[in-house]
Amino acid sequence: RCKWKKEPVHLFVSGRRAPQMPRTRELTYNLPEAEFIEELRRLNGTPPEVLANPELMQLMIPVLRADFSVCQTYEYVPEPPLSCPITVFGGLEDETTREELDAWRGQTSATCSVRMAPGNHFFLHSNQPQILRIVEQELRRLA
Repeated sequence: RCKWKKEPVHLFVSGRRAPQMPRTRELTYNLPEAEFIEELRRLNGTPPEVLANPELMQLMIPVLRADFSVCQTYEYVPEPPLSCPITVFGGLEDETTREELDAWRGQTSATCSVRMAPGNHFFLHSNQPQILRIVEQELRRLA
């Protein structure tokens, strides 16, 4: 848990399994460059024009590898649950399963809601207005 004395007032998470869930997918952050680019293409979150631009990819690959590394190598350490509500967003066609999203309930003593939307891991892009509305509604409840 964080070292600060204040917890968040509300935690919003998206497309990520709960931290206590075991990793079930292969590591990809350390793939050879060509395979890593293919993984990016498969995930469908990097625009094709970016993938086709070698100079831009040379700038992006270290950043993307670092992001993948943080997510894929995180080791959970059990701690008491948060006391703030958690809202979890997931894509209906994402690799992250509903079970992995539902497990966030174990990370709070308050309420936890799981909201599913059409789309893959990058469902946020195509569902942005609806998701922003939910975030706004949840934050207004706290005001």
